[in-house]
Amino acid sequence: MKKELLLASALVSTMGVASVAEAVTATMSGMHATGLKSTDTDAAADGTMSHATSSDFSVSLSETTDGGVGISTSFMLANESGALHTAGLTLTFTDGSKLDVLSAGNAAATHDVSVPGSAGSPGVTIVTANNAQTGLDFFNEATAIGVEWHSAADFMADGLKISASISADDGVVADGSVELESSWGLGATYVTSAGDTAVTIGAGIADSEAKDSGQAADGSNGWHVGVSAVTGDLTVAAGYANGDKIIESPETAVFDAAVSKVGVKYVAGDITLTAGYTNAEADDNTSSLTAASGDKDKQDITELGIAYAVASGITANIGWKDIDATDDGSADTSGGSSCYVGTTVSF
Repeated sequence: MKKELLLASALVSTMGVASVAEAVTATMSGMHATGLKSTDTDAAADGTMSHATSSDFSVSLSETTDGGVGISTSFMLANESGALHTAGLTLTFTDGSKLDVLSAGNAAATHDVSVPGSAGSPGVTIVTANNAQTGLDFFNEATAIGVEWHSAADFMADGLKISASISADDGVVADGSVELESSWGLGATYVTSAGDTAVTIGAGIADSEAKDSGQAADGSNGWHVGVSAVTGDLTVAAGYANGDKIIESPETAVFDAAVSKVGVKYVAGDITLTAGYTNAEADDNTSSLTAASGDKDKQDITELGIAYAVASGITANIGWKDIDATDDGSADTSGGSSCYVGTTVSF
């Protein structure tokens, strides 16, 4: 009940600010990527080629009250590369802090360090029940009924920013599968320098509760930490995450998921070279949501990329990705390699 009252108070606060002008400021952004992708899995005798495209088009709306409080939101008109995203409200206060209200996300995910990988969109789809988690924020769950607070820069120390989030039960019934009930998250980013090198350290922790109509189920939980160092045109980054995850459908529990990532980026004029490596493993179980099966799922991912800035907003990409996978201790032949050659046009 306390969580619901907290969220209700945050919503009411958005209505108590001073009136704004009759029309807000609207800005548009988007991109279209088109290219050729080839994929060769370990199970197939011959590789496949396809025309790979993705597009998105979004609108951002913002205005500032007479008291200096910024109010903003956004929505997508199209997103072919994933689900459409409709944001809640973001309040930006005069001290530089912010509050996201509704569909706010999880604060742990806000502070994961970006690790370089490939370019464009090469990819191999793992079609088995391989549940090795490959992202540093795999446990970042939140319902739409949530808020996230972001501190201003230099919070309590130079270079430090923190975030905190909470979400409550949205009333969805767990009929035959698990559903997220509530969550919380904390995250922090610290920026400093060591000589000519700019160093960024990011970390986060999160936990959630799940409800289930069948088996008893705990929620997702975990932590991550990462570091990025930039010296001139060279960026080196690494990250590690560990935790558990509940998957809604098919109903699956993932235990002791561990993700290690390392990547490097070098900018030479209009050309950007990237390379990355990910090691991921987890112990999943569909028959019991409270006990590990003892057999590991694994993915070793190697990525290379070249991006060339042809003109303002236009980038030519060449990317390569290879996945060596293991499902429940046995070789997973749905792994393989993929190449991509294409162009991204953005505005």
